[in-house]
Amino acid sequence: MKKNLFTLFITMSLSTFAQSPDLGKGVTFFAETSGTFSDGSHAPFWLTANRYGLSSVERNSGYVRGGLFRSTKNDSTRRWDVGYGADIVIPANYTSDFVVQQLYADVRWLKGMLTVGQKQQPMQFKNNELSSGSQTLGINGRPYPEVRLSLPDYWEIPGTKGFLSFKGHIAWGMYTDNRFQRNFTQGLTDYDQNVLMHTKAGYLRIGKKDKPFTAEAGLELASQFGSKHYLCGSDEFQHNGRDLSAFWHAFIGGGSDANDGIIKNNEGNMLGSWVARLNYDTKSVRLGLYADHFFEDHSAMFHINYDGYAYENGRMTKKKNRFLVYPLKDIMLGFDIHFKRCTWLTDAVVEYIYTRYQSGPIYNDRNEYITDQMAGIDNYYNNSLEPGWQHWGQTLGNPLYVSPIYNTDHRLKFECNRFTAWHMGLAGQPTDELHYRLRISWQEGLGTYDWPYINPKRNVSIGIEAMYDAHHIYKGASVGAAIGFDRGALLGNNTGGCITVRLEH
Repeated sequence: MKKNLFTLFITMSLSTFAQSPDLGKGVTFFAETSGTFSDGSHAPFWLTANRYGLSSVERNSGYVRGGLFRSTKNDSTRRWDVGYGADIVIPANYTSDFVVQQLYADVRWLKGMLTVGQKQQPMQFKNNELSSGSQTLGINGRPYPEVRLSLPDYWEIPGTKGFLSFKGHIAWGMYTDNRFQRNFTQGLTDYDQNVLMHTKAGYLRIGKKDKPFTAEAGLELASQFGSKHYLCGSDEFQHNGRDLSAFWHAFIGGGSDANDGIIKNNEGNMLGSWVARLNYDTKSVRLGLYADHFFEDHSAMFHINYDGYAYENGRMTKKKNRFLVYPLKDIMLGFDIHFKRCTWLTDAVVEYIYTRYQSGPIYNDRNEYITDQMAGIDNYYNNSLEPGWQHWGQTLGNPLYVSPIYNTDHRLKFECNRFTAWHMGLAGQPTDELHYRLRISWQEGLGTYDWPYINPKRNVSIGIEAMYDAHHIYKGASVGAAIGFDRGALLGNNTGGCITVRLEH
């Protein structure tokens, strides 16, 4: 029996190594140069947003970029495969003089994937080309190095005959913007160093993938923790926890921050989104309805907060089964459509975003004078001890939350997180060589609860882009052009254009 097991082990091992990938096969190379030229106070919004942080809000900027990639999908019949990527940028008038945009290795075993390094990760449940962006795990900020274990594609749960499928990820990473934060704040405001990041997400699909109707639902969670929080104008800092308990609390929740009062909060900056999508797919068209509900803490996550405390003997204790229930007001709703038989218009997206409520305008921890605990003023994307939901000054979520990189007061804070917005995107492929996309956003911002605008600030942003495949001139060549406009008090009046030339092999 032992001999048979040993023989089986050797046979399986030899079979696995016999399938070893050729790491030089399936490698693609690219080189790219791009320049943006504008007037006004900044480059237009849709010439900079949702580009994985590879953009500059300065009026004039550009870069030279090159990279190589190998996908783990070169041979889907192989049990395991290895992929990698390197994407290096030399920019002009950016937040840094040299950018490692991507540098990673992927190891796939069956449907599982281990990623080590810095890699651009796409959004879930939304059109990555046309959407305004996810509220938690978006494509606006620069990626950071991480260790990521994932099921990138849906895995059919055994015993459900393909009716239930699951995908998701869990990851630990670290920020790379220490120098940027110091330089940007100029000693005038607080900043953080060596920020740690934890993200995880799980998505469930209901319905067989080959059927017209399917539904998807998921939860995206993130936690920033473990940073050195430097106080403005001094070398003093608050060293947030980064021991094993801090990693555990980032993963499971709980713990407390050093500046918490009697009522304890979660350790670090915890945030996330409930996401859902309905799909209808036919031979000629594919439709989708989706929702993205953002939250900053557990009360907003579950829309309920415990309010049964009593003040006794100098401390707060839990006494009653009493709860406050919050209405569902803040949400992103979207509709997208893909036309399979039309070339002039292949895709369209319409989105509505409302973020004005944020659990209400009052925050109060219960005390001996005020008997209710009201956990409002969630202050989306901001945090008092961690850097907020941004990296290199650009939000990691939806860019309609105006990123700190635009601030003239050197604060790494989101100064307008209460707003209403409408967004539309269109894309088409009129010819085999020509592709275009159009994005239009209207927004009315109120500032924040702590620093509201005296009058609402409105803004309209338009971006029009076209990419021409010039392979008949030079193999693998393409040329892109874009124009953008901003009009309004939120971002100012900006007009600009961008030219991009790309070679691929």
